[in-house]
Amino acid sequence: MTTDLVAFVRARFEEELEKARYAGDVVGRQPERFGVEPEDAAKHARFSVAAAEARLVLLADTVVPYLGTAGPGGRNAEFQLRLLAAPYVEHRDYPHDEGSAHQPGSPA
Repeated sequence: MTTDLVAFVRARFEEELEKARYAGDVVGRQPERFGVEPEDAAKHARFSVAAAEARLVLLADTVVPYLGTAGPGGRNAEFQLRLLAAPYVEHRDYPHDEGSAHQPGSPA
């Protein structure tokens, strides 16, 4: 389940990065069409791309390396992974773990 969930979350984050880049390009080329100033469009595009990149780095550098390790670090990494995946729980490709009823935010 963990491997499937990592792949799923990574794919969603990569999609978000691609969408942020695309949207930034579209709005950046024609900001007046969207009723925004060029500087604001550029700033928002940079923010959206940076946020999407940060989620990918968070997953790769602070969650994945600790998954499956013993102790609090491993438990925290698994919880963080489930928190990162939580917004996508209704996504058609979400890899539901039928053997586990625990979801982020619910009692353990």
